[in-house]
Amino acid sequence: MALARHYRERLKDGTLKPDAAQAAVVEKLSALGAQLNRLPPQKPTLLGKLFGKASLPAPRGLYIHGEVGRGKTMLMDLFCDSVQGWPKRRIHFHTFMQDVHAQRQRLGGEDVINRIADEWALSAKLLCLDEMQIVDIADAMIIGRLYEALLARGVVLVTTSNLPPEGLYRDGLNRQLFLPFIAKLRDTLDVISLDSVTDYRLGRVRARDTFLHPATAENRVAFNALWKDLTDGAPGDAETLEVLGRTLTVPKAAHSCAAFTFAELCGAALGPPDYLAISKAYRTVFVSGIPRLKAQQRNETKRFILMIDTFYDARTRLVALADAAPEDLFPKNQHAFESRRTVSRLKEMQAASWWGVTPVET
Repeated sequence: MALARHYRERLKDGTLKPDAAQAAVVEKLSALGAQLNRLPPQKPTLLGKLFGKASLPAPRGLYIHGEVGRGKTMLMDLFCDSVQGWPKRRIHFHTFMQDVHAQRQRLGGEDVINRIADEWALSAKLLCLDEMQIVDIADAMIIGRLYEALLARGVVLVTTSNLPPEGLYRDGLNRQLFLPFIAKLRDTLDVISLDSVTDYRLGRVRARDTFLHPATAENRVAFNALWKDLTDGAPGDAETLEVLGRTLTVPKAAHSCAAFTFAELCGAALGPPDYLAISKAYRTVFVSGIPRLKAQQRNETKRFILMIDTFYDARTRLVALADAAPEDLFPKNQHAFESRRTVSRLKEMQAASWWGVTPVET
């Protein structure tokens, strides 16, 4: 079914609400889909087979960026479904890069980028990448060369991101080596902003607790349900962040959400730069296993306070699963001022206004 028609039907049946910013992106995607459906992918010529190039230039792809929850993934999926006659892949960007690194290990040797591009071009002439985000230097150093090779083979790219091209790999190590890729994206893709004022995922949080306690089976189910709702059901993959030249592992991440245990964030030797890197990379952080802190857990307590201060200053959204309410987490007569401030901030971070959600009328 044509994308525009499918979108109109969803508006008509109430699945979607009218949104001018989404409609503008639908128009762009529909135009590209119609162009692709009229023009099947070109079969390579003899020269193309020799040099890995398509016989005719492929249509320009799209780079769609905007805040979390605006419908970028949904629209890209509708577009991908609407294109017929093109070998296609729809894949999360992080999974794509994991596959690419696995191919590098498997293929090895010289000219490995071109051989990786050959494999992708055989399986997909339309590549739909969800949530492009460069947080790892290994990804940053390979993606530019790989993108050039895919373009040369006539692969059409449609990608979504929470950031405009200029925001990718910001403050990353050796970022100057990454800048040509940003210029190439601008030169070869139509960049469009989905600047809707509505974060549709947040409607799923309305009237639900985001600081869940105690850690009962029922609250664990609610905690996991919030992850599912805010990530559109994505299970999440491990990712890495670079912090001052070292690597910080994110155990689970998807759709601008990251999940950790208290032990991973506050039991390890982390500090403000780590918490700041997390808050820059992810809009919402899930933390489970928050205990009632004991007097002897001075280091863990200090890190927890620092973490909440950092998340608060960055306006990071927090979903927590704890053994007790915020006011009952801290040991008595220890870090009195800081703990009172942290309790106050934890309560503020649960408010509908913090999440940008209109409260339910009672």
